[in-house]
Amino acid sequence: MGLSSYPTSYYAATANSEGAYPALEGEVQADVCVIGAGFTGLSSALHLAEKGYSVTVLDAEKVGWGASGRNGGQLSQGQRIGHDEIVEKVGREAADVLWDLSLDSVDLVKDLIKKHNIQCDLKSGVMHVAAKPSHIDDIKEEYEYYREVLKYNDVKYVDKQDVEGMLGTDKYHNGLVMTDGAHLHPLNYALGLADAAVAAGVKIYENSRVTSYKGGDGAEVITEKGVVKAKYILLASNGYLGNLAPKVAGKIMPINNFILATEPLSEELCRKINREDYAVADTKFVINYFKLSGDNRLLWGGGENYTKAFPKDIPNFVRKYMLEFYPELKDVKIDYGWGGTLAVTMNRMPHFDRIEENVFVAQGYSGHGVAMATLGGKLMAEAISGSAEKFDAFKNVPTPTFPGGTLLRWPGLVAGMLYYSMRDRFF
Repeated sequence: MGLSSYPTSYYAATANSEGAYPALEGEVQADVCVIGAGFTGLSSALHLAEKGYSVTVLDAEKVGWGASGRNGGQLSQGQRIGHDEIVEKVGREAADVLWDLSLDSVDLVKDLIKKHNIQCDLKSGVMHVAAKPSHIDDIKEEYEYYREVLKYNDVKYVDKQDVEGMLGTDKYHNGLVMTDGAHLHPLNYALGLADAAVAAGVKIYENSRVTSYKGGDGAEVITEKGVVKAKYILLASNGYLGNLAPKVAGKIMPINNFILATEPLSEELCRKINREDYAVADTKFVINYFKLSGDNRLLWGGGENYTKAFPKDIPNFVRKYMLEFYPELKDVKIDYGWGGTLAVTMNRMPHFDRIEENVFVAQGYSGHGVAMATLGGKLMAEAISGSAEKFDAFKNVPTPTFPGGTLLRWPGLVAGMLYYSMRDRFF
């Protein structure tokens, strides 16, 4: 079907519903006003509506317009950092709760897709591979940690020979396969969540940029042409938060990541470069990640920047990363290239908080957002309805503010990213 109102991408070109909603005009009332119609906002709205709350969702653009509709579509267990690092921050017991919640997040996405019959090219398996010889031992240790410490058995170790057979390249070394992981078409997943939310009674308003909000008694959310009066406000804007909530804006840094989609590939070539049809991510700091689409295109993510502007030629910006591992694709046509803005935190853990008695925020998924943002929405819904234990498990992880807040975070992050990019290249 395709959606011309979205930034050009393979996902927008293959969207399977229009998902068109009106702009907010005038005053409406709701139990809960959700700001942002990505995975976090849509999940929270759906779960709240199923609990009997009246919910209004506002988005400055369109449902799934931001990173929720433009990402790599990978669902994987765990957090963005290792369980052992989380233990150092919050202790073993709390870290185990967060690990269990990461398993729940993947199951949640699968359950929602099944329950609401969301057509989003859901496929099984996520593979993490070592990009450099110096990472081989890290992969081995990670495997042993999963099996011995976490007692997690849905992970398989693959050596270099296995990786070559599965991915058709000798540039990677060993790897892990998360057999219970999965991957999907993220925009169609977001549009399906929106359909489910509306069917449950949620009101969605697009092209309704929030200019300000007020928490506490008489809470309200203001747009250019309307106002929502609500008992609770959920901030679910992530990398598109801007200056809306200064209290939490300094906890995240928006960064841009980029993806290309090739023309459809032959069945023979697909089986050569991704025999098992897994989603793949490597161990570089600025990671490469790739998978095959439902119509046999290679979707390859690679490269970042940290400004408001995207590269002028995104396909060629990303293509060089793909050709580093698959030079045989040099003559393959690139049909789409696009970017999206995500939000990272300093500690790479999601930032969940209750910044006023009736104002909640979930953000900063640091590239782990498909499953974790879906879970974040559900946990905010639970916290509002009186069961905040799981929400608090994330809230209790300290989330440092970037040095200098929103004013000075950018040069510091860029310096750090450049350092790690150099390490990717030379060490």
